[in-house]
Amino acid sequence: MIFLSGDPRPRRKPSLTPMIDVVFLLLVFFMLASRFGLDAVLPLPLASAGTAYSGPPRLIEVDRVGLRLNGRAIQTKDLSRALQALTTSPDDAIILRGREDAPLQRVVDVATVLRASGFSRLVLVE
Repeated sequence: MIFLSGDPRPRRKPSLTPMIDVVFLLLVFFMLASRFGLDAVLPLPLASAGTAYSGPPRLIEVDRVGLRLNGRAIQTKDLSRALQALTTSPDDAIILRGREDAPLQRVVDVATVLRASGFSRLVLVE
């Protein structure tokens, strides 16, 4: 038997590079998989053929550049006042129609303004 005497080889330190790579990959995965914004629900029932409508017309058309109430151009700030003259209660139906060139966010903004003004029955039509 031969025994080698001498200093044993020094132990190699484990490399931390693979572990750091895995941590960064997990960080990127969770950043991409998480949602940073808040989702809000905007209850807008779609009009059906059997729904009865009563009262004066209350049609709001949302364009890319402006609004129309019953075919007449109107500013967003004047919309609430003009609708109060056409409604008897906040539960009266108000019809929203987004034109083809109107961004969806613009329709949502108009609906939010109407809900903040107290109108609770908004109906979305195509």
